Amino acid sequence: MAFNTYSDISSFVNTVWEDSMLVLREQGPMLGLVTNFADRSGMAVRTNAAYGTATINQIGEADDLASQAFTPSTDQTLTPYEYGAQFFMTDQRLESDIYAVRQDATMELGGAYGEKVDGLLAGLFSSFTGGSIGGTTLMTWNTFFGAETLLRIAKVPKPYVCVLSPAQYYSLGTQIGPGNTVTNSPQLQDEFARQFAVGNVGGIDIVIDANIGTGVAVYGGMFNRNALAFDVRRAPRLEPERDSSRRGWELNFSSVFAYGVWRPAQGVYIYTSGSAPI
Repeated sequence: MAFNTYSDISSFVNTVWEDSMLVLREQGPMLGLVTNFADRSGMAVRTNAAYGTATINQIGEADDLASQAFTPSTDQTLTPYEYGAQFFMTDQRLESDIYAVRQDATMELGGAYGEKVDGLLAGLFSSFTGGSIGGTTLMTWNTFFGAETLLRIAKVPKPYVCVLSPAQYYSLGTQIGPGNTVTNSPQLQDEFARQFAVGNVGGIDIVIDANIGTGVAVYGGMFNRNALAFDVRRAPRLEPERDSSRRGWELNFSSVFAYGVWRPAQGVYIYTSGSAPI
């Protein structure tokens, strides 16, 4: 007896293609946490300066005051560079592609730019000079509040923000999860856990940034927004350009910006284990 089955015609059935997925990227929280400049174009460096301090001395009734120096000195410098990327797509690719490849390419270029900027800023935590805390052990609440203490001792103005890797954040979360004794007061424990869940403890916003990465040791940071700066000189722009000799289109993406530490003493870097929990 002959059976008519799907396998008899499978070679004639077209494949059902769904959307092609873009690579997963971090949303990029860092840009909103630092000092931003967008007031000029060009490649001139941007430099800040720092004054010296005054010394208040006890004086006698008839003593004449002596002038003290109050001259600024160069502190930090931001140097702009140009960054860019390109996709070239032939006419045949555009005419035959089953996806909205041009739109997808545009989204990918924008996402790559955002992740690049975020990673550059997050990579500056180890340049903070306001102090360091931690080691190659897991992130703890002692480390968190120790970083805040260093900022307070240094008289850094609030508000502060704490940026951690997902693994560092995980270590904090497991210490206040069910079955852990955070404090002898259940009400205070509940409030502490609730505030942590919404990303704020003790008035300090906690932000997770996957661009910090994982490893035996990683750098998070607690800082005032003055600690870091981003200086955009040419906003991101996408310029399609026809290349007739190659029968295709270039998608040219570029931007000019500078980034760096701006007031490094207003940040503390948190150096702990960043190994993934599983």
